Amino acid sequence: MDDGLAHRFIDVNGVRLHIAEQGAGPLVLLLHGWPESWYSWRHQFGALASAGYRVVAPDQRGYARSEQPSEVASYSLLHLVGDVIALIEELGEERAVVVGHDWGAPVAWTAAMLRPDKVRAVVGLSVPPILPGGMIRPSITREQYGERFYQVYFQQPGVADAEFAKDIPTSFRRVLFGASGDNPHVPEPRPLVIPEGRGILDVMPDPPALPAWLTEEDIQAYVDDFAPRGERAFTGAFNWYRNIERNNELMAPFRGRRIEAPALYVVGDRDMVTSLRPADGGSSMAEIISGEAPTDRLRALAPQLRGPVVLRGCGHWTQQERPIEVNAALLDFLAEVDGPVPGDTRPRR
Repeated sequence: MDDGLAHRFIDVNGVRLHIAEQGAGPLVLLLHGWPESWYSWRHQFGALASAGYRVVAPDQRGYARSEQPSEVASYSLLHLVGDVIALIEELGEERAVVVGHDWGAPVAWTAAMLRPDKVRAVVGLSVPPILPGGMIRPSITREQYGERFYQVYFQQPGVADAEFAKDIPTSFRRVLFGASGDNPHVPEPRPLVIPEGRGILDVMPDPPALPAWLTEEDIQAYVDDFAPRGERAFTGAFNWYRNIERNNELMAPFRGRRIEAPALYVVGDRDMVTSLRPADGGSSMAEIISGEAPTDRLRALAPQLRGPVVLRGCGHWTQQERPIEVNAALLDFLAEVDGPVPGDTRPRR
């Protein structure tokens, strides 16, 4: 997996980010989600680089090897989009295709909405285009799902941080298996609500064996990235959730803006995200995937949207659980956007 991969640090937008990069050609930025790092894209580097692209995956601010600002307010969506735009420029590029998974998807969607001059195409995995704030504010999710909804639980200063940092290998093992399509304890997607008096890891049992897509070496790679921060290993990551209400306030001037760039949405049909409903009570992604609801809502936000590409039996960790299908979807989309790219070394059928 590391063949041709290079690692370095780069200063952008007032923070020092660790990046992994491979290949040469048009720039593709890969933005991980919670609670991951650049490593979540390990299966995409080679495929995209072989197709003639320069592939860069940062540890986003607060995560893994990148700098972790101390102020909670430093993790707003505008800061995160600012990091993306500054990274494109610091890499010496004019524009990029931006691909995001989980929390990385709202950053990618919002970057495409706010800076179409810099984001020439955009891909979201798991989280659909939800504009302008990126996620539904806690004041609304409390009414929809209660005080124990996982995003509300994450708002509590220090609580989830300590839970995850107590035993980092177990935390990654449980959350990666628990939200995957291989977890037999969750037969269909549903909102994650934590029982009173318990933590989120309590409802994600330690798996008897890891699924085929996840190895102990993968777990250790995440541990190596996060463990050096000790008890604050996950605080930066949880601070993203602590800005959801602020994001909706900051993004208010952009209500009504759309994503005009070519766009792609990829989602697993066993992803918990598909069970969530928008703030206005509209259709869930599960209903759109099943054909019970039209895709008009998505098209209104992103008129050039392709998809959704639905991965059957796949859970939340899209590009890790189904790398072959995700790579194929990305390459097909990029071929539509770019046509043949100089340097593409893939075998032709």
